[in-house]
Amino acid sequence: MTKNKNNRAIWGTRIKKNTSALFQKVGSSIDVDKRLYKEDIIGSIAHTEMLFKQKIISFKIKNKIIYGLNKIKNEISNNKFEFNKKYEDIHMNIEKRLFQIIGDEAGFVHTARSRNDQVITDFKIWMKSATKEINILLDNIIKNTLKIAEKNIYTIMPGFTHLKNAQAISFAHYLMAYIEMFNRDKNRFKNNLDSLNENPLGVAALTGTSFNIDRTYTTKKLGFKKPTNNSIDTVSDRDFVLDFLYSVSVCAMHISRISEELIIWNSDAFNLINLSDKVVTGSSIMPQKKNPDLLEYIRGKTGTTYGNLFSMLTILKGLPLSYYKDLQEDKDIIFKSNDTLINCLEIFNEILKNFYPNKKRMLKLANSGYITSTDLADYLVTNHSMSFRDAYQKTADIVNFAERKKKNLNELTINELKKIEPNLTKDVLKVFDLNNSVNSKKSYGGTSFDNIKKMITKYRKKI
Repeated sequence: MTKNKNNRAIWGTRIKKNTSALFQKVGSSIDVDKRLYKEDIIGSIAHTEMLFKQKIISFKIKNKIIYGLNKIKNEISNNKFEFNKKYEDIHMNIEKRLFQIIGDEAGFVHTARSRNDQVITDFKIWMKSATKEINILLDNIIKNTLKIAEKNIYTIMPGFTHLKNAQAISFAHYLMAYIEMFNRDKNRFKNNLDSLNENPLGVAALTGTSFNIDRTYTTKKLGFKKPTNNSIDTVSDRDFVLDFLYSVSVCAMHISRISEELIIWNSDAFNLINLSDKVVTGSSIMPQKKNPDLLEYIRGKTGTTYGNLFSMLTILKGLPLSYYKDLQEDKDIIFKSNDTLINCLEIFNEILKNFYPNKKRMLKLANSGYITSTDLADYLVTNHSMSFRDAYQKTADIVNFAERKKKNLNELTINELKKIEPNLTKDVLKVFDLNNSVNSKKSYGGTSFDNIKKMITKYRKKI
């Protein structure tokens, strides 16, 4: 067995000289990966139970190892554990402490196992938990967005293309668009769980092991679906890391998009929403200012999640099989992206509870910019047997006329409209009513009030 005496590194028998202080400084990952301690201990306990089941270790040794590992878990949880950079990472720190607690029997814990499969097992267990936490936060955001949507089904606002007034929409319909995005984010993270659901434990360094281990047993114990198929691929695979980083980046992008819109809408020029004092900051020199700093924080942090994704892609692009020190960077990158996204999700959820639409301003802006022009063109097609292109041209003529008169379309009289199209009757005037405009879009996925209510009900049932 390996006797870890005299405070030497685990490989001290082979490497005679002490590791340089510089290497200890740059080679140590304990400051990063110590947050994996629970997962490491869970994995080690399952591995130990499997070794006993397969009669590789005795009942006595199994119990001593599990006792020691549980003691270490309590020490770390209660901040009574001393981490040592000399032992590089969380795995070796725990193993060293295990020697101190139970003696030489600790040397059996690493039988039929390498740090290569150990670390990726810990990492996958942690990422499964992190993924589920993110989806809980996304559920909360969807719930709170639905609450706002329910209150604003009949709140009319302009829908924009190119930031120009395009067509009238319900504010609730706008909010439901982001619910679709957040739901895709949830599904994306759920799909990632499938790629995380393969158990790496037991492939050892890269070839597997000659010990009669039972990988199916540890797979069930650790909550994986099945063991990985190829030992070389297992220790070198970080596709699941990329999947997670990509999902984080897309989710952050969605939150950034709505943050950007709320920033614009909160501006004095648009004034479509108001933010509570709880989620704004002031200026150091301009007393009147209330700044949407939290939304800007989200927008800025999104860029860091992109950087993390590309960092990992760059690390992986030139790596031959199988394991290399380069891969140690994955945990720092993942933790940073995960923590950033969680912060952004929590902040945005707080924003949702502390903003409200300026309904009067929304309606006023919706009544400008000739926003019912498309409705008029559709009316001409339906009621006057025009082709859409002819109707388009006729509507453009009416818009030009209104513009010259400095009137909105709903301010034009029937006599004025008849100057452009003599066949028009008074019923055309209803086309310019914003409620009619919104509610006429009854095609599946459209902004009609009934459609919105159905979508809200659909998502209520999902969460």
